[in-house]
Amino acid sequence: MNRQWKQWNAGLALALFVSLSGAARAADNYEINVILPQTGRASFLGKGEIRALELVQKAVNAGGGIGGRPLKFTYFDDQSSPQTALQLTNQVLASRPAVVIGPTIIAQCNAVAPLVQQNGPLLYCLSPGIKPAKGSHVFSASVSTRDLQTALIRYFRLKGWTRVAVITSSDASGQEAEEGINAVMSLPENKDMKLVAGVRFDPSDISVSAQIERIKAAQPQFVIAWSTGAAIATVFKGMVQAGLNLPVVTTHGNMTYAQMKQYAAFLPKELYFPAPLWAAQGANLKLSAEVKKAQDEFYAAYRAENEMPDETAELAWGPAMLLVDALRKLGANATGTQIRDYLMNLKGHPSINGEYDFVAAPQRGMGEKNGMVVRWDAAKQVWETMSQPTGIPLAK
Repeated sequence: MNRQWKQWNAGLALALFVSLSGAARAADNYEINVILPQTGRASFLGKGEIRALELVQKAVNAGGGIGGRPLKFTYFDDQSSPQTALQLTNQVLASRPAVVIGPTIIAQCNAVAPLVQQNGPLLYCLSPGIKPAKGSHVFSASVSTRDLQTALIRYFRLKGWTRVAVITSSDASGQEAEEGINAVMSLPENKDMKLVAGVRFDPSDISVSAQIERIKAAQPQFVIAWSTGAAIATVFKGMVQAGLNLPVVTTHGNMTYAQMKQYAAFLPKELYFPAPLWAAQGANLKLSAEVKKAQDEFYAAYRAENEMPDETAELAWGPAMLLVDALRKLGANATGTQIRDYLMNLKGHPSINGEYDFVAAPQRGMGEKNGMVVRWDAAKQVWETMSQPTGIPLAK
């Protein structure tokens, strides 16, 4: 009996040691909570962003982690729903984290932003479309929609294409895009540009034939079609069915290989995107050696996995690497406010989209100079660089 008791005690001690060791290892991780759509209509964005974060985690941990602690991203599925995103954010905030990454859609970001405006963690929303208040704890990824639209309209104006029609979805993303396009069109430099038709559609619509007929009747030289996912597929199909064969521009939110493959049968023959500078990798643009190095590392991480990055990768990679850099400089115990203050004063910091300058562009660090125009080359399955930064056409 005494021998059995000793064996039981030894087994218990071993189990307790393994359990405590596992807990210690988990505690050694630097955990960043990530709220993204893994299901629902925006899941094509969330899944690509999660893949980017997996590669960030691999690269960062290969380089020593954060102060010797392994980086670990923990994911929560907001199901493409603002209500779910709000519930998850409240859940995550209970653990008092320093930073939170996500969500990635305007409506979700706007729903959760009030929870962290002036205190708590730094929230890095992966939507370029939101407009965080200066000095708040909310940051927005990539180049703003407005700055990309400025580069886009400049490109077509300098090409001599001045008659434009616009079709946008009626959701928050579409409304923000419509507002931005109207503002850019009203700039003095665009006085010769003419909006000949502006129509809307509901993202759940299965046909946009009436809107396309209105666009055809207005005789534009090119069309801006601003929506993402299944909704933009409806627009593209409507154009094919109506025989509308014009150059088409859509949001860089659709710059994914999965969509280009899935929609190949009905993609416009000339499909343009305003895009951040990550897409210019390999193009002959005047970028600093540090920016080119950041781009090379970004592409190399994907090529090592026999993959290629697209816009979903850019949206997550840039903010994640920026936060890692901040944490390495400030220390793993930095608070959300300390990270916010660090970023607010950061300028000249290289990234895959050019240099960050949070002094000139608070809460984002990116501006008009970080955007350009690309075109999808269906034969080569690549995005071809069509402009310099700010949208000035390349000499062909």
